[in-house]
Amino acid sequence: MSKDFGRPPQAEGNQELVRLRLAEANATAGPRETLTVEWRGAPLHVEVIDMPVASLYYNPGTHRIRAQRSYDPAQNSQLEADPWSSASQDYLQQLLRALPADPAREDPDYHVLRDSLQSFKQTDPGLITRDGVLVNGNTRRAALAELGVANIRVGVLPESCTWADVDAVELSLQLRRDHRREYSYVNRLLAIEEQFSLGRQPADIAREFRIRTATCEQDLWILTCLRDLIERSRDGDAVLRLLDFEDHQEKLKELHRRYVKESAVSKESADLLKETRLTAILLGFSKTDVRLIEPDFKARYLDKRLPQELKSAETPAAVAIPGLGRTVRAADPKVGAAQALTDSILKAKAVEGAAEVVAVHRLTAASSTFQSARAAVESALEPAGKDARVRKRKQAAPDRISDACQDLEQGITDLVMSRASRSLDEEVLDEAVVKLRDTLGRLAAECARSVSEPGEGVAWLLDAMRQKD
Repeated sequence: MSKDFGRPPQAEGNQELVRLRLAEANATAGPRETLTVEWRGAPLHVEVIDMPVASLYYNPGTHRIRAQRSYDPAQNSQLEADPWSSASQDYLQQLLRALPADPAREDPDYHVLRDSLQSFKQTDPGLITRDGVLVNGNTRRAALAELGVANIRVGVLPESCTWADVDAVELSLQLRRDHRREYSYVNRLLAIEEQFSLGRQPADIAREFRIRTATCEQDLWILTCLRDLIERSRDGDAVLRLLDFEDHQEKLKELHRRYVKESAVSKESADLLKETRLTAILLGFSKTDVRLIEPDFKARYLDKRLPQELKSAETPAAVAIPGLGRTVRAADPKVGAAQALTDSILKAKAVEGAAEVVAVHRLTAASSTFQSARAAVESALEPAGKDARVRKRKQAAPDRISDACQDLEQGITDLVMSRASRSLDEEVLDEAVVKLRDTLGRLAAECARSVSEPGEGVAWLLDAMRQKD
């Protein structure tokens, strides 16, 4: 649901200035610049005018920095209370210039935008409400202000514009494939969630965001997972934030794909895989390292390397229902232990991120927990990697034979098509089939040497080659 931030202090002055400049533009002979926006389900051409950079306000509800607002809780609270104050607007400007994953640093992409504006001036107009609130072009306004440019070109929305219109128009403009600086990963997830909370179906959201429906559902799953991790990370006044997950986009997507695949076989194995991979992601391991983690990783490689303080107590086999005198089966002990380990890392990471407000002894303990867990996982990944390479070598021959079967299937299709067009070269086909026979003979010989107990397929191959001989 869109939040109503009210009107800024200079709203009346901006409305009068907009009116005067629109009148001047209409009185000018010759073609006038316009901007096309999606307005309540239909295209709308709005007039473009120049407005003083200093008169405009950053949009406190912009999707671009929604996750980053939690970077400084005190300033975010002030922003919620009074979004139009100088301090709040300065905080928005700071976040617009910042790196999404680490707002303490400036974003190199912002530097590229600023340098482009300095060299080539403003090529695309921004967009404002009549009150002077930027709907699009917030980051450009920050760059122009830094460069000392007095005016910015902006389109002007109709007088009936509401905050719901502001959100919808900003989103539609951002989803255009052009030169704009794209939303960060987490802010894009939040924009998709916002549309879903309005009652829209994933298929409709996917069409608007120009993604597949499956991708939209994946994004919603990932955001739900992140919110759950944030709640689990709470340790007193320390808690993780959505922006702490900005750099894990590809690892989270792979986690979802692998989780869905494993869930089709076993829900408990899928949960075990999810928790163990989340532990590795939180500890900062690379995508290739995280891929080595399978459902048996913790029991097979990690448990023996974990320090005692990171090993959870045994989970009870059954849990009593208060007042009923009955019990239900508890969660899988292995899953419970994996969740407990993930929770320990979450809390340690949250405390490390709140170093300025937590006691020194808590920070020291969190750092020790984090480093011990990372060392244990790093040690466990080494044998897991070796076993993965062995499994890959073991699977190489079956995979190649499966690929050859696909080629043969395509060959059958091509054979049918060549017969229909009378283009078959029978001699070349005969030579290829002879080569196939010889290759199958060599394959049968190797199978006889390598397979101690032939299954149906290998038995058929050996029998077929014996009959040929």
